[in-house]
Amino acid sequence: MTNHLEVHAFWDDEASVWVAESDDVPGLVTEAETMDHLIERLQIIIPELMELNCNQLGPFTFHIVSERTAIAQAM
Repeated sequence: MTNHLEVHAFWDDEASVWVAESDDVPGLVTEAETMDHLIERLQIIIPELMELNCNQLGPFTFHIVSERTAIAQAM
């Protein structure tokens, strides 16, 4: 059985990092400088938190919903 989880990620302009949180994974708050590094961190952290907080063992499939705001300005 595979557990499907939703993770929300947003870009923090001040810290220049992606921040991830999830209602599906109790205690999940992590950050990384790139989306690829964020995914690597999540692959480690999610199973640890799910085992500690929910007594569930993986594998866990997670879907990342990301948000980043940018400005487009005409020259």
